[in-house]
Amino acid sequence: MKTLSIVIPCYNEELSVDGLFAAIEDTVLHLMDRYVVSCIFVDDGSKDGTLEKIKSLDSGLVRIEYISFSRNFGKESAMMAGLKKAKGDLVAIMDSDLQHPPRYLLDMLKEIEQNGYDMIAMRRVSRKGDPKIKSWFARAFYRTINRISETELADGVGDYRLMKRIVADAILSLKEYHRFSKGLFSWVGFKTKYLEYENVERVAGETKWSFFKLFRYAIDGIVSFSTFPLRVATMIGAVVSLLALIYLIYVVIDYIARGNDVPGYPTLLSTILLAGGLILLALGVIGEYLARTYMQVKNRPIYIVREETPEK
Repeated sequence: MKTLSIVIPCYNEELSVDGLFAAIEDTVLHLMDRYVVSCIFVDDGSKDGTLEKIKSLDSGLVRIEYISFSRNFGKESAMMAGLKKAKGDLVAIMDSDLQHPPRYLLDMLKEIEQNGYDMIAMRRVSRKGDPKIKSWFARAFYRTINRISETELADGVGDYRLMKRIVADAILSLKEYHRFSKGLFSWVGFKTKYLEYENVERVAGETKWSFFKLFRYAIDGIVSFSTFPLRVATMIGAVVSLLALIYLIYVVIDYIARGNDVPGYPTLLSTILLAGGLILLALGVIGEYLARTYMQVKNRPIYIVREETPEK
């Protein structure tokens, strides 16, 4: 029989764990004749009783494993840890809040088994339940990054996916410190299909993604998969320099030909403020890339494990 590993990042999801695991067991009932299934819960430094809930789970259908971090390292680190621990022939990633209904695993398995895909990802066809401003910024992000990056990201595709072992190993081979998994899954390639589904709201608790966190995550994606901002900074510098040179030539010619005095304080102050702002903008863009290089060369681990189920 083949093996299926399900990776589930968790952060303060005490109220969702039981419902999620019950839904997984209902799905596994349809797979028992073909797959041995294990669930790998990754507790991302939860401050509630999430880890205790995970430890209390008991099932005759599914092998239960867990990893608990020493603190909150973020979802990207949790997914990486889960993929490292997963040993299945197939590996799935899903959220713990039931916004990724486990029943769709059956459809994803069917596509891989019958049509030979290497990876199946679920794509939301609506953002029902999300604030309108959040939905607008999300769509704007996908439009932007697809224009400036060679790695195409499909709008609405999240982390809910099922992949063969070869895809999981390819993702694990990428040693980036600042990880943007949506881009990494697309970058590694392989034969991929997207299945559409309607957006599902959380069963309990509140989202851990504030607007600021989503904004930082978007910046991570742009910086990780495009050098376009650096080119923009260079182009802005070139344009401003050209305009300054043209203005200088105009002032000199005007003074020689007409004897007009050069306007002083307002023009000088405006020029200095404009140039200073553009310089700071360019330095900020360069700093984003340099900061990621700095964090990468320090070679710190992207997570630290406090405890986990022993390997078998």
